[in-house]
Amino acid sequence: MMEMKEDLMSKIDYIGADNGGLALYAGNVTIRATTVEAIADAMKHYGLAETVMGSSSMDFASEEGFETDDGALNMWNEAIGIYNWEVNGVAS
Repeated sequence: MMEMKEDLMSKIDYIGADNGGLALYAGNVTIRATTVEAIADAMKHYGLAETVMGSSSMDFASEEGFETDDGALNMWNEAIGIYNWEVNGVAS
């Protein structure tokens, strides 16, 4: 599931763990997604900035509803794999 606020077309440039999912930031837009597929869809819709920074919550994801501290980063990496395959034709 993906929830979007506003619809300005900036690229995703910041991410953070958020209540068992990820919050993705693209300019004035905040996208909250709780599935890998929704994160990949947001990446396809908004695109990725050349550099994407992460909140410290990505390192302490268990404090944000994940089972382990690396849960948020694992979710992000899995979504990157889907994005790279579907958009760039590259397997990761």
